[in-house]
Amino acid sequence: MDDGRRFENRRIDGAVFRDCSVAGATFDDINLAGSTFVNVSLKRATFTNVDLSGVTIDDANIEGLTIFGHDIQALIRAELARTKSG
Repeated sequence: MDDGRRFENRRIDGAVFRDCSVAGATFDDINLAGSTFVNVSLKRATFTNVDLSGVTIDDANIEGLTIFGHDIQALIRAELARTKSG
């Protein structure tokens, strides 16, 4: 999959993204419900008004991924540290 691709106003429910890069891609008003991301690079990808219900992300690079302005990697690291120390 090419970097910088735009996905707008479409349903791609149940899609499987495997061994690919969506680095820099933009997902705008997309329904990804039930989709699976396996060995996928999401570096600098943008998701706006996207339905991610039931999505599975496995072995993905989420460096720089933010949701509502929060760095997801940092939140995951903090939660893992919290649960290990508790």
